[in-house]
Amino acid sequence: MQIHLIKSKIHRVTVTGANLNYIGSITIDENLMDAANLVEGEKIQVVNNSNGERLETYAIPGERGSGEITLNGAAARKVSPGDILILMAYAIMTPEEAKTFQPKLVFPNEKNLLK
Repeated sequence: MQIHLIKSKIHRVTVTGANLNYIGSITIDENLMDAANLVEGEKIQVVNNSNGERLETYAIPGERGSGEITLNGAAARKVSPGDILILMAYAIMTPEEAKTFQPKLVFPNEKNLLK
C-alpha cells in the first residue's frame, strides 16, 4: 500500500499577479521553491484563502528574491492580486516511509520573502 503525504507547503503567500494570456501554471519566487523543495513542473495544489477556490497546476520558477506569486492561464481567473494562498505538493510513499518523512514547510513574510 502507498499513501499520499504532504511533501511541501508554502503557507500564506500573497498573489502578486494574474496573467490570463500565459499558457498556464503558477510562477513562484525561486527562493520559495527551493525552501519548499519544489521542482520546476511539479504539480501544485493552490488553495485561495481569500475566496475559497482550489485548483491544481504546475510550478515554474520566478525571479529569485522577487516575492513573485503569479497565476497564469485559466488559473488567473481564480485569483486577484492581494489574495492569500496556501501552496502544497504531495508525495506518494509507503506508510513506513511516511513515519520518518519530514515535509518542507515554508512560512514567508507578508512580502512573500523568507524570514
